[in-house]
Parts: sequence; structure tokens; C-alpha cells
Amino acid sequence: MHPSPVKSFKVEQLPVRSFATLADMAAAAAEDAAQVLITAIRQRGQARAIIATGNSQDAFLENLTRYPGIDWSKVELFHMDEYLGMPMTHRASFRKYLKERVFDRVRPGGAHYLEGDALEPLQAIRAYAAALASAPVDLCCLGIGENGHIAFNDPAVADFADPEPIKIVKLDEKCRRQQVGEGHFPNLDAVPTYAITLTIPTLCKVGRMIAVVPEKRKAEAVKGSLEGPIATSCPGSWLRRQAHAALYLDADSSSLLTK
Repeated sequence: MHPSPVKSFKVEQLPVRSFATLADMAAAAAEDAAQVLITAIRQRGQARAIIATGNSQDAFLENLTRYPGIDWSKVELFHMDEYLGMPMTHRASFRKYLKERVFDRVRPGGAHYLEGDALEPLQAIRAYAAALASAPVDLCCLGIGENGHIAFNDPAVADFADPEPIKIVKLDEKCRRQQVGEGHFPNLDAVPTYAITLTIPTLCKVGRMIAVVPEKRKAEAVKGSLEGPIATSCPGSWLRRQAHAALYLDADSSSLLTK
């Protein structure tokens, strides 16, 4: 059995579960995600999921990839963003992260990559969108960025009714500084200015959403997501309208909540 949350409450339609430690949060979120995959495989013979990357997802993905009872050969995996123009060999590539931390570990039946360095990015985006839309997606595991973004839908480009499934966006400075702070780039100038991202409606059009948001540096974004207005100024606030979602926090990321 996974650890019990210290606090459980609901903000509008969004269940929130706050745990004493990052380790407890990661284990509980991984069990939630694993049961979605196991149930889908049992009911339909396959499961499909969108997986986030980033330092905040490390412990969660470590738990998920080691969870017993998942037949990964029947799981099709996608990811949600990549830097435009970045090769998979770059240490900051999200494709590299997922290959090493997820795909190589569990050997899923299907592994789809957003090709940031494709010769024709728009054509690659269309092909990826078609693959993603070819069947229902059971699960989306995501985080919330320091600027409140979900995937690379930063405040300036976030659209809760986006007509596109995937788009190319310009990254804001706070988002790019987060990437430096996480150790992926030596300085701000080294961080790409543009990225490819799944849009917010695409992230939400799944059977189950699990948002994994630990660490003190995310506390301000968590507070904005749960206690601020539902607005693109903090894209994570849109989770409050998603009854099929759950937000997992630790003591640090929930430390600024007042309500």
C-alpha cells in the first residue's frame, strides 16, 4: 500500500493530495498511474499514456518504471514537449531523458518521440498528432512549471481552447531560467528560445490526469494554480476544471497554500 496523504482536499473539481515527503508523494502518484495502465490493459488489451519529463518527475518515474504488474509490452507511450532544433544526443533533450529513464527500462510496446530536430518540423508535428489521436489516451502524467506552465504552454502562449493539438511556441524567460536552475544548461543564452508542445486541450483529453508537483521552487506556482484565478497567467489553474485529474504535492510544494 502506498503512503497516505497528510491532507486531502478538493479545489473546485480537482482532488489534491499533499504528502509529508517527496518519496511518499512519488510512491502514491506512481501507484495511481500504474493502476490506470493495468486497468486499461485488462479492459482493452492495451494502454496509452503521455509522460512528462524534468527533475521534478525523477522520483515518480523511478517508482512507476519499477511498479510490479504492468505489462509494458502492451503500453504505448508519448511525451509532451521538446526543444525546437535540439538533437536527441543533447543532455537537455527530453527525448534523451525519456529514452534513458523510461523507454530503455520498460521497453514499451510503442515509443513515440517528438523530433525537435526533424528536417521538416511541421510535417513531424502532424505525424505525431495523428499517432496520438489514433486511439484514446488513458493517462497523462504531467508537472507544473515554476511559471505555472503545463508542458511548454507558458502564460503568454497558453490557450485553454487551443484549436491545435501540438504547436511551436516561444519560451518565456522564467521558463528558460528554470532549465538553467535545474542544471540542464550552463546559462540563459544556451537555452533554446522555441519548443514544440502538446497544447492544453490535448493534455486534458485523456482518461486520467496525474499532476506530480514536488519541491519548494514549485510552491508559488502551486499557490497560483489552486488559489489564484483560473487564467492563462497561471496555466496550471486549468486543472481545477478537470474532474478526471489529481494533483500530488509534497510538504514543500504545498507550503504556501493558505485556504
